[in-house]
Amino acid sequence: MTDTRDRVAAHVHDDPGVHFNAVVRATDLAPGQVQHHARRLVRAGDLAVERVSGRTHYFPPEFDDWERGVVALARRETARDALYYLLDTGPSRPDDVAESVGVARSTLEHHLDPLTTHDVVEKRRDERNRVTLALVRPEETVRLLADVDPSAADRFVDRFERLLDNFFD
Repeated sequence: MTDTRDRVAAHVHDDPGVHFNAVVRATDLAPGQVQHHARRLVRAGDLAVERVSGRTHYFPPEFDDWERGVVALARRETARDALYYLLDTGPSRPDDVAESVGVARSTLEHHLDPLTTHDVVEKRRDERNRVTLALVRPEETVRLLADVDPSAADRFVDRFERLLDNFFD
């Protein structure tokens, strides 16, 4: 492996689920260089790639599909906060989660859609068709959240979204 390829691989192994732009910033390489070397690492089986919600995330190859989805989605502050709320309180009503996280219900739903699609959170309906949110695999989710360290840019986007929610509510 080349030194550049080693740098890209080492960064991904140190920060599983890191998205493409964060790799570029952290390694101080040109986007084309990162793209080239990441593509070669993926082809060689030294990295895995997951595209979630418009972002390309890189992982060590030992992460399975479900684990990659959890980590990629948890890099969004709102989704991560919702996961922590569900871990702390157990199955909960969406309004309670939205209030605790500090976002509008529509914003929570925006983050819940991919979480339910990737089988991280499930929506349970009772006999009156009321929804309760619950984690599908809570123990595994706890373990994977330890791998998530969002970048400052990720936190900025999430907080801007919350600011807009508060402004329009």
